[in-house]
Amino acid sequence: MTDFILPDIGEGVVECELLEWLVKEGDRVEEDQPVAEVMTDKATVQIPSMHAGVITKLFYQAGEIAKVHEPLFAMARDGETDAQASEQTNAHANEQTPVPSVEQKPADTESAANETFILPDIGEGIVECEIVKWHLNEGDSMQEDDVVVEVMTDKAVVEIPAKYAGTMTKRYHQEGEIAKVHEPLFDMHVAGRTPSSSAAATASVDEVKQTPVNSTVDFGNSQAPATQNDYKPAHGFEEGSEAPQKTIAGKVPASPAVRRLAREKGIDLKQINASGKKGRVLKKDILAAVEKQAAPVSTPTKQTTSVQGSADVNRVPLTPVQRAMAKQMTRSVSTIPHFTVSEELNMQALIDLKRALADTFAQQDIKLTFMPFFIKALSLAMQAYPIFNARLSDDESALEYITDHNIGFAVDSPIGLLVPNIKGVQNLSVMDIAAQMQDIVQSARAGKLSSDQLKGGTISISNVGVLGGTTATPIINHPELAIVALGKMQTLPRFDEQGNVVSASIMHLSWSADHRVIDGATMVRFNNLWCEYLSEPLKMLSQLR
Repeated sequence: MTDFILPDIGEGVVECELLEWLVKEGDRVEEDQPVAEVMTDKATVQIPSMHAGVITKLFYQAGEIAKVHEPLFAMARDGETDAQASEQTNAHANEQTPVPSVEQKPADTESAANETFILPDIGEGIVECEIVKWHLNEGDSMQEDDVVVEVMTDKAVVEIPAKYAGTMTKRYHQEGEIAKVHEPLFDMHVAGRTPSSSAAATASVDEVKQTPVNSTVDFGNSQAPATQNDYKPAHGFEEGSEAPQKTIAGKVPASPAVRRLAREKGIDLKQINASGKKGRVLKKDILAAVEKQAAPVSTPTKQTTSVQGSADVNRVPLTPVQRAMAKQMTRSVSTIPHFTVSEELNMQALIDLKRALADTFAQQDIKLTFMPFFIKALSLAMQAYPIFNARLSDDESALEYITDHNIGFAVDSPIGLLVPNIKGVQNLSVMDIAAQMQDIVQSARAGKLSSDQLKGGTISISNVGVLGGTTATPIINHPELAIVALGKMQTLPRFDEQGNVVSASIMHLSWSADHRVIDGATMVRFNNLWCEYLSEPLKMLSQLR
């Protein structure tokens, strides 16, 4: 009998409420079949079975609170012999007073002191990362909290610290390789650990090979498998375990893991004959569909890396940031009907104001740019037009208005284009905005942005002008409703009020908006108000609180 340990189901989540059992004791389940629905403080999550077998025990009733890293249910796995099940049942019943069997081997101090560090959850929704830099080599010593490795997700570069003092004994990945969350990252010898202080590591190599591992690990507090090939994640919870709400109109019931498999195999879920309860598509349904498609094919499909007969192709995998951008942009252009509005802004008043305030900001060690004025003026305009600080609901039946103005701005970082945002701009002064911008840009260029700084944006500004761009057609950052691109400032001839040709400092502004929600007239009126604040910045004073 195998206990299923409730795994990490979200960053910072330590418990959840059991909403509904999708099976009962005695039911047979397949691998990846949802077993229970639980509710955290963030979402409703479906827990799938890691193995095929028969449910033997449910540890909670609907409405009770389940703890992360504690047993959720027990099952008899397919292929598990009666003797193995009996042995595991007896061991579970006598876990307070274990009796060593004849085959058990006492672990020596060396094996007890070895620890496998499992790559933990490093951000909501992140299932893999790229190894950027190892700070330690095999054989190097480390202290607690020393940085061991830097990894890059699709959002930021993250430093992974050592949980204990000790010595690095094995690295599972090379720089540039992709590491999976909840799989081994490195092994270490823990300094000062004795067999009595690490009882969790006393299983011999033979026992590790014979007995399924069922304890969940977190930040290196793990059971170490005998070899990398024998290792299986103890949590039983891979990408695809977090599911949407129970009913979503037009969406085929399936776990994200099944959806990913369907995408990889080119299978349309709507064409699948679902065998799961409540019409849910299971992993075996996808595999059956793949087998059915492949049956009439008499010759294998062509698989080559050449292009039009040429083998001179250098295939370079996308970085996590590039992959994330590709997915985000594809989703935006394929689901949002964009329309564009352009305008030009006379920058002379802002130039004069920036020159007058530069020394004041410098006294606070803040380098003043034009961007804080653009951001503050945008927030003031959003107070008059709150639709620009809203988003469309998932079913496109309602608008969700957001209280805070979380204004994002594009940063060209070493790991790719990032769009961090400043939270609650409506409550900040221009100096507050400038100070936060300076810190964010420095963090972005060092690859140290936090996930919170990259999430929750409500509208974005792209500054193509700093690179010499004049106009652009920016793509909206889903689920936001609008984005503006700032062009470079140019000295151009213009007519003054008396009809005389004068030299003017002109910047082109290019808006893209979601035509499902925002019409052209609203977009133009909003832009006019924003430009009014920027061309006559003293008018902003009347709106400041």
